[in-house]
Amino acid sequence: MFTGIVREKGRVAALTGDPGGIRLLIEGPETAARVAIGDSVAISGCCLTVVALENGTLSFDAVPETLARTSLGALAAGETVNLESAVRAGEPLGGHVMQGHVDGVGTARSVEAEGDGRRIWFDAPEPVLRYVVEKGSIAVDGVSLTVAALDDEGFAVALIPHTLAETTLGDLEPGQPVNLEADVLAKYVERLLPR
Repeated sequence: MFTGIVREKGRVAALTGDPGGIRLLIEGPETAARVAIGDSVAISGCCLTVVALENGTLSFDAVPETLARTSLGALAAGETVNLESAVRAGEPLGGHVMQGHVDGVGTARSVEAEGDGRRIWFDAPEPVLRYVVEKGSIAVDGVSLTVAALDDEGFAVALIPHTLAETTLGDLEPGQPVNLEADVLAKYVERLLPR
């Protein structure tokens, strides 16, 4: 389980493989110091298992299912990613409950200055957008955010300077893909309602 409070921006050191599966090496010394082989880490919102650790670099395997549902396969060496290790019992739940199970890939529609922060609109696929509500929670590239506005194609968020500085969202430009995870509570409520 994750909370969407990014603890470190990591750097992609290498990405090898093909559509049948990739090995992703990420430099993240702070995260590497907190985890062990077999632990879960959210990479820009996608929960992956640490398969190797060496000198502050974490290794992960991503299979076709992961590559089809996330933006991880489009990464390249040198790019930055948001890192969050799984929450441990007793740690604060600062964002919202997240599983690291990406529901779909969205696209940054627009990025506009708004005071000291920025308002970013995202286009989202309908299977994700159906769970998005104004003032509800959404995870964008693993960052827990509050929905500021909605339209028929997507949603907007208002980002504070801290979020812009501490996550990859500060470098986001229109047209870039992002991993989206809708609030898990909405999905369970829908499943439990009579059909």
